[in-house]
Amino acid sequence: MVNVRSLVVAAVVALGIATAQPALAQTTLTMSSWVSPQHHLTSTVLQGWANEVEKVTSGRVKFQMLPKHPSAPPGTFDAVRDGLVDLSYVTASYTPARHILPLMPELPGGGDTSLVNSVAYSRIYWKHFHKVGEYKGVKLLGVFTHGPGQMFTKRPVAGIGDVQGLKIRTGGGIAEAVAKALGASAFVKPAPESYELLKSGVADGVFFPMESIISFKLDTVLEQATLFPGGMYSSAFGFFMNEDKWNKLPKQDQEAIEKISGEHIARLAGQSWDDADKRGFEVLKKSGVKIVNASPEFVAEVKKRSSPIVEDWIKQASAKGVDAARILAEFREELKKVAAGK
Repeated sequence: MVNVRSLVVAAVVALGIATAQPALAQTTLTMSSWVSPQHHLTSTVLQGWANEVEKVTSGRVKFQMLPKHPSAPPGTFDAVRDGLVDLSYVTASYTPARHILPLMPELPGGGDTSLVNSVAYSRIYWKHFHKVGEYKGVKLLGVFTHGPGQMFTKRPVAGIGDVQGLKIRTGGGIAEAVAKALGASAFVKPAPESYELLKSGVADGVFFPMESIISFKLDTVLEQATLFPGGMYSSAFGFFMNEDKWNKLPKQDQEAIEKISGEHIARLAGQSWDDADKRGFEVLKKSGVKIVNASPEFVAEVKKRSSPIVEDWIKQASAKGVDAARILAEFREELKKVAAGK
């Protein structure tokens, strides 16, 4: 005869064993982007990386996109640090008081593509800059840059004389310094405002990578694109997470996420930006906007006028306790290595 009491005891013991070893809990975190849902930074970089996280953690860590970014773009670092959103990114140019070292890959003479610039910058950043702590307060996961920054205007520009006094929107940082060095009247506004600034006449032109022409629908309000080899500048981005939320993740999941961070993020973002730049160039060719390669004299003038900007960065970065001149030279060598496929 079956002993009912024994069965009940066995069931309780079995249940105890099952509950004593719970499966790792599922965590749903928030993410947000300050550019449109269609922009590749949102759809490919942020969402694409979040999909990879879900895969490598076997679905234990998921990210949910907020319908609206919780701050103005320059406030993104603080929004993530303060827990208004768990994951986002922002260009270091928007927070110049906080980020000096990330301006290195923004200097003129960077890589010919976002991929080359991003990977070289990522390698130098993690080797030399991270320990200085300019991203203290958030869990930095990766750094990258956009593609070569070019000049787009509502009127013809043939040389340095045509730039004098032009009202140019930039994202700040090195781009703003270069525009001012060329004699433009430069000002800083978030990228998504560019269409209205150009249409209303507040801006005569913008400094942007090629992809921005599609992203911000600028082909209808521009007359000329002036292209410089390797661009006149770039913009450096940090990709980061709320530190408390990171610390609460199980070690197993942290390790899985680390494997798809760092240079992996630099490659993901760099390739995505290069693809977007190609699409932007195709749209520009069909739009009727005149595409002009800057003359050798114009290129030389930009280089000459922007050399004090490089010296100024070396001075400011050195004050942070790094050997800035040596590190910049190492970055230039790293650009060549990455371009050669190393």
